[in-house]
Amino acid sequence: MKMTVSQAMVECLKAENIKVVFGYPGAAICPFYDALLDAENDIKQVLVRQEANGGHAANGYARISGKPAVCIATSGPGATNLITAIATAYADSIPIICITGQVNTDQIGSDVFQEADITGSAEPFVKHSYLLKDPNDLARVFKEAFYIAGTGRPGPVLIDVPMDVQKAVIDFEYPEKCEIRSYKPTTKGNYLQIKRVLSSLEEAEKPLICIGGGVFASNAQQEITKLAEIMQIPVITTMMGISVFASNDPLFCGMLGTHGVKMANAAVNECDVLFLVGARVGDRAVKTPLALEKTTKILHIDIDPAEIGKNIATDYPLVGDAKLVLEQMIELAKPMRHDEWIAHIKELGGERKYIQPPKGTVNPRVFIDRLAEKMPDDVTVVADVGQNQIWTCTEYKFRKGGRLLTSGGMGTMGYSVPAAIGAKMADESRPTIAICGDGSFQMSFMELATAVQFGVDIKVVVMTNTRLGMVRELQTIGYHDRQTAVFLDGSPDFIKLAEAYGIPALRVSDDESMEKGIEMLANHKGICLVEVVVDKDMPTL
Repeated sequence: MKMTVSQAMVECLKAENIKVVFGYPGAAICPFYDALLDAENDIKQVLVRQEANGGHAANGYARISGKPAVCIATSGPGATNLITAIATAYADSIPIICITGQVNTDQIGSDVFQEADITGSAEPFVKHSYLLKDPNDLARVFKEAFYIAGTGRPGPVLIDVPMDVQKAVIDFEYPEKCEIRSYKPTTKGNYLQIKRVLSSLEEAEKPLICIGGGVFASNAQQEITKLAEIMQIPVITTMMGISVFASNDPLFCGMLGTHGVKMANAAVNECDVLFLVGARVGDRAVKTPLALEKTTKILHIDIDPAEIGKNIATDYPLVGDAKLVLEQMIELAKPMRHDEWIAHIKELGGERKYIQPPKGTVNPRVFIDRLAEKMPDDVTVVADVGQNQIWTCTEYKFRKGGRLLTSGGMGTMGYSVPAAIGAKMADESRPTIAICGDGSFQMSFMELATAVQFGVDIKVVVMTNTRLGMVRELQTIGYHDRQTAVFLDGSPDFIKLAEAYGIPALRVSDDESMEKGIEMLANHKGICLVEVVVDKDMPTL
């Protein structure tokens, strides 16, 4: 069928069942936007207020929908603004398709207006990228892009399309299959390695499972839960693995790491076999991998062989898709009992103690704990980066069906509000809350306009301590309390700001207002904002 490349790009999105795109137009991407207008009944266009936020919104959408999501930007500054979102998705293995406009092909390399080498600039942060110079390659490129983004270890794929190519006329037919000779990700696990891993778990006196974000990437939540229950093995998570297990599950022992809970870190130090599932075990998860290697047998499932042994030596590597490998393991697993080991771990946690906050402020950990009690089971909580992230990860008690989203690998401030918009649009039945600090909120609060314009019912919590709290704490502890460039004086009144967007808002500064704020977040129909006043010196843990 004859059509322009721009029209064919729209047809590619339809063929991939894309219902929503997040973007910001400009001259170099106008032909594509013009074609999208004719498909408005099939594909919803969401205009974000800054290009990176379009990438973050696609990130949230992909994580809840479980399939690649799409963001769009124009050439030059539009495309370069998107790089942070691309890097964020890459670090957490999130499948997004980034479509950028480019100057005409005969102008590439001439430093013309709004030209930037985006494929070169984004190269370290993409799973693959395309500069589409031949219009006839369009269908193949889109099919490959979606295939690469969503298979193997998921990640972002960039498609850069010059303006003259978008206007070219082609004979379009979308391929049914995608075969890339050099790209054959391993999915099923090696049978002998599976037997070795299971034997190690069966022989262990103190086995421990550590879950990472790869469990979500492969949709293996049910499989890892079933295996842990059959073999009665306690479970900890990295930050990216939080909410795979319900917080009240008898096998769950919390998040490990620098900002993790005492129980999880103690369990890692005492276990004799550690089974890593879709976790890269970065520096914030295990500070002293060499010491752990000497005392513990390490087993590791990951679909990316480059991740196995990268941060911690592995005794038995198992390359494959976590869902498929765990299914193979479940077929062979023997029922086990580890009651004494689990009881011992539970004793290691100790009692959680909360600091009494100064008058006019509330303890943010208490607020999050009480919020979790009131919210429905199937809530999506999107934590930003900073102290608010750690308070959310350690205090929010997820029940079965709940989901935590956050920027774990890149640690991108400003992630939560746009990602919450994307997550809510992916599944409107799930209540969705963005939890920010006053620093991270001010990096993306313009997206409140996006939520209002498109009727996206997100709840927003802003933890206000007038500081870049985690950096302030770092300066206090590590730099003799020489605090600099961390003061957020001059910030707007967030209640008035919300009202300027037509959003109901409430400030929490004591127990009475805390109950009202939580009630608003739990029961208000439509978008709302709750500001939580926190002491400027409140510690992270």
